[in-house]
Formats: sequence, C-alpha cells, structure tokens
Amino acid sequence: MALRFYGDEQFPLEMHKVRVIQKMNLVPIERRLEASTEAGNNTFLLKNKDIYLDMLTDSGVNAMTDNQVSSMLRVDDSYAGSADWDECEAVIKDMFGMDYVLPVHQGRAAENILGRTYVTPGSVVPMNYHFTTSKVHVTLNGGAVEELYADDALDSVSTKPFKGDMDPGKLQAIIDQWGADKVAFVRIESGTNLIGGQPHSLENLRIISKMCKNNGIKLVYDASLMADNLYFLKTREEQCKNMTTRQIIRALSDEADIVYFSARKLGCVRGGAIVVRTHEDMMKMRDFVPLYEGFMSYGGMSLREVAAMKVGLEETYDEEMYAQGPQFIQYFVDEMVKRNIPCITPAGGLGAHVDAMAFLDHVPVEEYRAGALAAAMYIASGVRGMERGSLSEQREPDGSEIYAKMELLRLAQPRRVFTMSQVKYTVDRLHWLYDNRHLIGGLKWVEEPAVLRFFFGRLEPTSDWQQKLVAKFREDFGDSL
Repeated sequence: MALRFYGDEQFPLEMHKVRVIQKMNLVPIERRLEASTEAGNNTFLLKNKDIYLDMLTDSGVNAMTDNQVSSMLRVDDSYAGSADWDECEAVIKDMFGMDYVLPVHQGRAAENILGRTYVTPGSVVPMNYHFTTSKVHVTLNGGAVEELYADDALDSVSTKPFKGDMDPGKLQAIIDQWGADKVAFVRIESGTNLIGGQPHSLENLRIISKMCKNNGIKLVYDASLMADNLYFLKTREEQCKNMTTRQIIRALSDEADIVYFSARKLGCVRGGAIVVRTHEDMMKMRDFVPLYEGFMSYGGMSLREVAAMKVGLEETYDEEMYAQGPQFIQYFVDEMVKRNIPCITPAGGLGAHVDAMAFLDHVPVEEYRAGALAAAMYIASGVRGMERGSLSEQREPDGSEIYAKMELLRLAQPRRVFTMSQVKYTVDRLHWLYDNRHLIGGLKWVEEPAVLRFFFGRLEPTSDWQQKLVAKFREDFGDSL
C-alpha cells in the first residue's frame, strides 16, 4: 500500500536500515575541474577518490542485503560440482520456468554467446531499442540492428506508461522486407536503457511473442532491468495489478524462447545467466561457456557471487525490495519537473534522465550535448553521471558520425545506496546548473577508440566554458563545496 505523509512534502520511504557505511569525499570545485580535465572529460575515466555521488550506473554497484553477504561466507567453493551452483540454478529455473541455465559473468557475456550462436552475416536483429553492447555483438558478427519502437517513444515529455513497447506493425514490415529466415532473433529489452529506462507492457510482449511464433523466429528477452519493469507492470498495467510478482515474472518468461540477464542489475551481484527453453538451443550455446566464461558450475563468477546471486534473485519477489528504486527515481523526476528542468517523463527505471538536447539547445549537436552536460554536472556537484547519447554510438564504416535520437544525462540510482538528502543535493546542483546553462559549451574528440568509444575516449572543451562555470560557482556559493 502507498504511504502518505501528514505534511505537504511527500517522498519515498526507505524500507531498510543502514548498518555499514562507506566514507565519501566532496572535493572543491577547482579539484573537480582538474579531475575532469585529467579524465579527458569522460566521466568513465574519473577516479573514485574525486567523486562524491557515483551515479554513473546501477550495474554491479547496488547494495547487497545482509542475507546476500552472509551467504557468501557459507559458500561451497569448488571449481566443479558446487552445491551452491546447483541451488542457484534451481532458483533460476523456477523463476523463469525453463529447464536449462548457462552461467555467465555478466550481461554482455551472454550477448557475446548469443551473437556467436545466432547472428550471421546478412542477418537482422529487431529490438525495441538497442543497448550499446547488444548492438556491438550483433554488428561484430555481421548482423544489423533494427529499432522498432513506437513513433512517440522518443517524446521527452509524455504520459505514455510503456514507451519501451515494440511496434508490431514495424516488426511485420521487417519480417516482410528481410524474410523470416534472415531474422536471427527478436530482442526485447526490459526497461529500455538508452531512452530513459522506459518499460514495456506484458500485453505488448504477448503480441510480439505471437508474431515470432507464427513466423518461426526466436524471441530473446533481456531481463537485466526486469525488477524495475515489474514495478511499472504492477502500477501501470491493469491486468498485472492483482498478480503476484512470481506470476508476473513467469508470464513474461513464458513468452520468450531465451532469457538472459546481468545479475549486476537483477540480483544486485556481479554475475548473470542465459536461461534456455529447449535442449537444442542449450547445446548450441553450451560450448561457448567454458571457452569464454568458465566451467558450467560457475561461468566466470566466483562461487561467493553465485551464492549471493541465488539470494538476490529470491529477494526479487519482494515488492518492497524492487519498488524503492523506481520510487526514488520518480521523486527525482518530480523535483526536476517542479524546477522546469528538461527530463524524460514519465519516470522510468535505472535512473533519472535529463534531456540534454533541450537543456543545452544552444550547443551544436556535433559538440556532444549529453557528454558536455555530464562533464558540467560533475564539475558543479561532484556527482558522476553517464552520457547516453551520441558519444555512446559508434561511427559508420565510412567514418561519418551517427547522432543519437536522444541526448541524455543519466543519473543512475543504484539500489539502496543513496539517501534522500543526497538525492536532494543532486537536484539542487542540477537546478543551479540549469539556471546557468548558457555558460556550458561543447566537447570535441582528442582520442577516439573505434569500438565502444564512450568507455575509453578522451575529449576537450571547445572553449574556456569550464573555467567560466567554476568562476560563476564561486560567485554564487562562496567557499562552499
């Protein structure tokens, strides 16, 4: 049931208590400018010692529960035949209703195996939206990606509850154009990462699944962000409101041939798995596990992580556990809306997403608005966010640039990590930055890797805008951090 406060201010209530703390630093803005310069204005390359709140990602940085930590101390730590893997495998089979499980060390490892198994030169993979690594593992194996979202899915300001739905008409057009035999598989991502963590509906998944079955095409479901999507299904889709969490998960997985997930998100521990319905598909992929991951009873994870993943997946059934992330994000988004800060609505999962296209509409698109905003936000606040825009794309084979359909600054909300005061601090500094947005300029490449350039690339400002931002901060905040 929803909780309401007697006073005017309404906010989400943490359903846990903090018993272990980790000290953080908030360095002066002058040091933040130096740190950003040293990192090539790429927030991925910042050092943790210079970061106050790390909102780069929710992957592998979520807080584990006491039960997860204690399970790691009781582990049956053996290379092969571990009882802890047997128990974890049983939980995964029960959760998704499938008979075969292949362990992997994280989601992109699963994508590597799927790509090598099913993607061939000249094939196509339709998606509701791509993720960076999911696209690369298709293109590296000679395939193409087609994004089949609805026409209004990229509207920043919206009340549409399921902007992550795949457009059935567009899927049929792709099948007609390419031929069903050229469709390697259809991939549905739970909680479309690059367009603001927007969920899909159960009804849409059922429609897409039926189309796949009618055309003999495999449906692959990326369940990495499923926990957030569960919350939106429970609160936004009528048919799910009276279903238990277990029933919703099974209803989702019943529509898929293969499910994979990163436990860095689903389960809050480093690891993952590919869950397979048929023996035939399992056998096609099995040989890649020892080749790229490890033996079948650990798959690149330590057995301590396997034990914690088992507990984390079981805890996914607890609505109070998976609801807090979306509720904190909703509060964050609501506060941005109150301040007229352009952001993605309705609030999605994973984090709060600032619309850099509107925030920095004075910066030329070729100067990477989302990347510039991420650098500016760090300098202004010590908060590390992630660029989700053109920097996260990769160039065409002829060297021409691909400009993203959305330019977002993602401020991730790792599960159970930040307090309400830290969220309010982030909103405050973002508000100041928006009021001084005219000071922010663009970025240009200094060092640009060919693949996944947003991880390693280095950039520099196109002017002295960062020094002007620091000067304005000191004028407004004095000697404040």
